[in-house]
Amino acid sequence: MEEIFDVADEEGRPTGETVSRQEAHAKGIRHRTAHIWVVRKTPSGAEEGRPDRKQPEAEKAAGRYQVLLQKRAMNKDSFPGQYDTSSAGHIHAGDEPRISAVRELGEELGIKAAPDDLTYVGRFSVSYEEEFHGKPFLDNEVAFVYVYDKPVELRDLKLQKEEVEEVRWFGLEETWEAVQRDDQRFCVPSGGLKVLRQWLREKSQD
Repeated sequence: MEEIFDVADEEGRPTGETVSRQEAHAKGIRHRTAHIWVVRKTPSGAEEGRPDRKQPEAEKAAGRYQVLLQKRAMNKDSFPGQYDTSSAGHIHAGDEPRISAVRELGEELGIKAAPDDLTYVGRFSVSYEEEFHGKPFLDNEVAFVYVYDKPVELRDLKLQKEEVEEVRWFGLEETWEAVQRDDQRFCVPSGGLKVLRQWLREKSQD
């Protein structure tokens, strides 16, 4: 069954019209998505898998946070094989962003979160045109950003294999720097990462 989305205005409010997923990405029609960042404080001041790595000053200032990134499956219609936001997905017509975020976490990573487990931290807009698998792909979306910071063990996750190839912890600032230099291992939207960094900095100052 084809997915149907609400057409959205610049603030992410439904206009009352709907559009299919195929048409939304063929014509660049604005719609809504939910982005969820799974975060944790860096254990013992070192990045998982790289215990000798010293944390840069920027990362210390941000609270030595790590983000869980998913590697997109090779059959994805955009950015196959690249590391992306912890979990993200389209908001179906008539659905609320927070409920969509809970659903995506459960489907993609097997994390059974309650709505109150997610903290809303802001939104950002995405607009680009690329070509994947020999076909044009237009994205025009308003993304609602949430944070999940409860304990997560990689061995306990149940990945949706048709969507996610693997997951890894990355240093927050390492990821930010990689995105800024257009490291092709990553397709993390800089707007979403900017919203997350700002919220974490404000939280660290509380």
